[in-house]
Amino acid sequence: MKLMLRTTLLILFMSLVFSTAWADEYSATKKMFEDAGASNLFKSAYGYALFPTIGKAGFIVGGAYGKGRVYEQGNYLGDTAMTQATIGFQLGGEGFSQVVFFEDKRALSEFTKGNFEFGADVNAVALTAAASASANTSGSSATASGGKNNAITGSGGYYKGMVTFTITKGGLMYEASVGGQKFSYTKR
Repeated sequence: MKLMLRTTLLILFMSLVFSTAWADEYSATKKMFEDAGASNLFKSAYGYALFPTIGKAGFIVGGAYGKGRVYEQGNYLGDTAMTQATIGFQLGGEGFSQVVFFEDKRALSEFTKGNFEFGADVNAVALTAAASASANTSGSSATASGGKNNAITGSGGYYKGMVTFTITKGGLMYEASVGGQKFSYTKR
């Protein structure tokens, strides 16, 4: 069981390390989110953290990892990495893109101070070919869409100055788990 999880995580990590054309990948990922309905947030948000690919795998215990960039008012500010740990019923692996928008300078500053964590109550709005449901201390929600060209974005309101969107790139993951995301930041 541990060997299978380690092998899956190693394969996902290697695919991230050997990705090519990082700069083009960031532009393409931003465009993908804009096309899926988040273009107004790129214009109005004070900043954002953009992750072209996050790999996730799980078998009882799961994890995810991805590298990204942080932007302040459209300017590349520094690099970030996201790690996630989960426990519960889960089986499979998937890849997804993620963007975290910061409503104001305070929210961006909070994120870039060092290690930042989203607890188990984090909400992410799924933008493509996926269905999701979440329950947390601020309520519950469910979203679904058939593809990036007809994606729905839900309410997408800021919570504590941040809002997160995801786009599923591929894979198959069955999951009913609890966990959190941790972000690190390195100034450019």
